[in-house]
Amino acid sequence: MILVTGATGNVGRHAVELLAAAGVPVRALTRRPAEFPAGVEVVHGDLTDPASLDDALRGVDSVLLIWPGFAASTAAEVISAVKRHARRVVYLSANLPPDSTMFHADVERLVRDSGLAWTFLRPGGFATNTLSWIDDVRNSGVVRWVYGDASRSLIHEADIAAVAAHVLTSAGHDGQAYVLSGPEAVSQAEQVRLIGEALGVPARWEEVEPDVVIGELASHWGDPELVRQAVVAWGSFVHEPEQVTDTVERLTGRPARSYAEWARDRVTKV
Repeated sequence: MILVTGATGNVGRHAVELLAAAGVPVRALTRRPAEFPAGVEVVHGDLTDPASLDDALRGVDSVLLIWPGFAASTAAEVISAVKRHARRVVYLSANLPPDSTMFHADVERLVRDSGLAWTFLRPGGFATNTLSWIDDVRNSGVVRWVYGDASRSLIHEADIAAVAAHVLTSAGHDGQAYVLSGPEAVSQAEQVRLIGEALGVPARWEEVEPDVVIGELASHWGDPELVRQAVVAWGSFVHEPEQVTDTVERLTGRPARSYAEWARDRVTKV
């Protein structure tokens, strides 16, 4: 039995569907009622309330651990609960610089120290993070943001899920940290053009100053240091494009989906 946390999210839902389609016993952890394919066991639980997890973990061999939000204050208790029941954890982490203070590094350390068998999936940028541009493209045809020349190898959420499903159902991945990306680096300005193309409208980029973006994001994310790190990272991709890896194709046998494919898949559904 595999437990998938964050099962209603972009990656988690795809992973649950792939595992169920393969006939693998899968249990979806949710905080609220949700619909899943036939055969999927749905259980209530919340990573911010570790005491709620014991029932969900009973009989589980492996956990796909996807953390919601930007913090993990209950991570130590959650990892302890997983260890009481399961043998292995696949953690959806992030491809971060060594000096990053994001919570993913702390969760990875807790998992490593737990004695569980583990695999870390470290994607770079998620293509889904650009969904916030769709309304601007529809309404004005202009996206105003920072670093239009920054080239990012954004990954389709379905490809992350495909790697997760493969790792969870095959041997040889214990102790591995896989860096995941899309198949090419595409500038943010080009991403906007591709969103417009998928919507059938012209779209262009308009550059704004970093301080404007920092102020806007700080009010939403609630962590000024996290915002600062993110904006610095985006700026670095102007001169050194985000890393491109072949991990998706190497593990799944199928090339990673391009950003243009992601746009065609997603933007008309929002």
